[in-house]
Amino acid sequence: MNKNLLFIFLLYSFGSYAQQNIQESITAITPQVIKWRRDFHQYPELSNREFKTAKKIAKYLQSLGLKVTTNIAHTGVVGILEGGQPGKVVALRADMDALPITETTTLSFKSTEKTTFLDQEVGISHACGHDTHMAILMGTATVLSKHKDQLKGTVKFIFQPAEEGAPPGEEGGAKLMIKEGVLQNPDVDAIFGLHISASTPVGMVRYASGSTMAAVERFVINVQGKQTHGASPWAGVDPILISAKIIDGLQTIISREMPLIQEAAVITIGKINSGIRFNIIPNTAEMIGTVRTLDPEMKTLLLTRMRAMVPAIAKAYGGTASIAFENKTAITYNDPKLVQQMLPTLHHVAGLNNVILSKATTGGEDFSFFQEKIPGFYFFIGGKSPTIENPNAHHTSNFDIDEDGMALGVSILSNLAIDYLQKEFQSIPSGTTHNHIKDN
Repeated sequence: MNKNLLFIFLLYSFGSYAQQNIQESITAITPQVIKWRRDFHQYPELSNREFKTAKKIAKYLQSLGLKVTTNIAHTGVVGILEGGQPGKVVALRADMDALPITETTTLSFKSTEKTTFLDQEVGISHACGHDTHMAILMGTATVLSKHKDQLKGTVKFIFQPAEEGAPPGEEGGAKLMIKEGVLQNPDVDAIFGLHISASTPVGMVRYASGSTMAAVERFVINVQGKQTHGASPWAGVDPILISAKIIDGLQTIISREMPLIQEAAVITIGKINSGIRFNIIPNTAEMIGTVRTLDPEMKTLLLTRMRAMVPAIAKAYGGTASIAFENKTAITYNDPKLVQQMLPTLHHVAGLNNVILSKATTGGEDFSFFQEKIPGFYFFIGGKSPTIENPNAHHTSNFDIDEDGMALGVSILSNLAIDYLQKEFQSIPSGTTHNHIKDN
């Protein structure tokens, strides 16, 4: 046999053998992944309070022989797996926190946990799928640790608290993990993350290149009027009327000033507080809302116009108003070069016809803060059962997913880590900002 043909044959045979061994490891760990998910689901914990969850994760990662660090950003856990050969560093991330929602499913492992949240007694449940994300990443750590000799580099497993947002007055989430050095020692070259989707069929993968999810700003508007009797409104200044005019005016920024053919943008008022009695015009009104944007320039313009418009409208009606913003997430931006590089892995694992290029959404994800620092790729895997036509939405009391979709998550993350470390990709030095490049 020709020496070149023999080399190709041996290389192909070794690759197939190695891939077969990895798939066998994934198949073997899948039942345990489901058990982990059910345990996390039954005993959920809120943002920055994931104490028991973190202990379970850390104990298992230590049993795999990983170098484990705990208490990052309060309750975060990081495991480091060094491969058999030197190379780059890739990070895989899962979020840990649950939501203040009382579960109403009939699952045998449903949550009955309760707590006090914002002075109210509430239930706690994994109503967004973070229980599956943790279990999938633990399964991935198991698979890769069994095949670490094949790794050309290092894998950093990041279990992140408070993705849903830290409690009032606290820091948390990806932003705090970055501040505390999670992307350093060793410096991470690229990061991957996934989210299970109740509306995407099991076996499917959805992704976008470039802007994928929106930057999220929370805002508070305080309106100052002048109290008077409801029978004589001319004697005062009505902050409720001013609030209505502000709401109307803000929507014209979206409909008349935003280039919506470029990217989507949203302003939503979700809460209004004002008044005590039906016949008293109050002194003040407060509005709380959110801004969602998918383009940095549009975001700058939108916030600038809101800051100008709110006090101007109030002044026109005899009152005053102020607006303050709180950044919740940046734009979840999938680096186009990284997406292009890793798409063959998704196609290989899930099948060409099961990997769907999707449009960006106006949901938010604090994985975006990692992507501001280094190239990142965030995607969705299917959790919708073929027997369910209209699945329950995320962040609802009866949310659930089909556990058959979890094995694909383990397989994708495992193969992304292996393939990325084998390929050449120019990384951006840690500590620099990863600029958003518009797709052509």
